[in-house]
Amino acid sequence: MSPRPVDTPQVPPDEAAWSHLLAHGDVLDCKPLPWGSNYTFAVALVDGRHQGLAIYKPRRGEAPLWDFPDGTLYRREYAAFVLSRLMGWEFIPLTVVRDGPHGVGSVQRYVEPVADYRSLGAEHDPDLWRIAVFDLVANNADRKSTHCFKDRDGRIWGIDHGLTFHTVPKLRTVLWEFCRRPIPEALLDDLDRLRSRADQVRAALDPWLERDEVEACVRRLGRIVEQQRFPRLDPRRNVPYEFW
Repeated sequence: MSPRPVDTPQVPPDEAAWSHLLAHGDVLDCKPLPWGSNYTFAVALVDGRHQGLAIYKPRRGEAPLWDFPDGTLYRREYAAFVLSRLMGWEFIPLTVVRDGPHGVGSVQRYVEPVADYRSLGAEHDPDLWRIAVFDLVANNADRKSTHCFKDRDGRIWGIDHGLTFHTVPKLRTVLWEFCRRPIPEALLDDLDRLRSRADQVRAALDPWLERDEVEACVRRLGRIVEQQRFPRLDPRRNVPYEFW
């Protein structure tokens, strides 16, 4: 087999290259994905040096909801990514906001799942704890089993964070095994450090959320640190719609 030409785009080798590709790459192809209530597209990106796949969720394709403001889900996707990085918890694939074939939206690096939450064993408990606690802070109303998965390298990821940061408690999740359990000390330490940098949280989230949503997030952060325990969940309120 002949060697690959040196000018053929390669998959980005690191996060910096992925970030440039997601934000500035040309869209070679854009195909709709046949699931979900909002329009979602798989896009092939290339920037001359690198190529890769991403998930594109345009503002224009968001279905109206009675409880979330119109045209804000893509911003919440990005705000969730920003918050996870402030925490130091890198379980959300790299995400940017940019223009695309159907207008502005979120563009997130595609990670291929090999197993979802339903088939993850006890060895992944620390990873799931991190996602469960993040969902408390972000007030995630849509943690389905397919929104939490393992990739080919065994790493655990969380995706689909458009229904987050509401001011009213809306937690809906499949991660029920943590009910009423004490939150691990290492995670509480991360949250406490972030609580001490509340102004940094506000500055990072203000461009993407309403001010009252940001303040509600900061209050939840402090409350979780004080309570130190995952709450009891209500089967009538805390189960995501079509939870699979």
